[in-house]
Amino acid sequence: MLTPFHLAFPVHDLPLARQFYAGVLGCREGRSAPTWVDFDLYGHQIVAHLASTARSQVQHNPVDGHAVPVPHFGVVLAWDDWQALAQRLRSQHMQFVIEPYIRFAGEVGEQATMFFLDPSGNALEFKSFRDFSQIFAT
Repeated sequence: MLTPFHLAFPVHDLPLARQFYAGVLGCREGRSAPTWVDFDLYGHQIVAHLASTARSQVQHNPVDGHAVPVPHFGVVLAWDDWQALAQRLRSQHMQFVIEPYIRFAGEVGEQATMFFLDPSGNALEFKSFRDFSQIFAT
């Protein structure tokens, strides 16, 4: 059984984080306090913590001809769920760091992927594998 992960990350504005994670991504809000809020990200617990210090600068690594932001986090979705999310984000005029596309087409590890930033500059990647058995294929 796959168990949920927990990730805590910094944000500069909790109302903006709520608007983005609940309103844009559709995450259910869990517990909260004046300096943090839990979100259910496809069954995983992510926690936005109010941070007064600036985030370190995002760096990029080249992958499949794109500059992938590092660090980043996200979820591997079922193919149809990824397609639905990509369409929903496009309809909301999401500004993508890397537009939704198919990476490694026809190769081992073929996947759909997209990258975007939350209002605090945290990079997120949502991906899907047409064949889930290839998630860790080499």
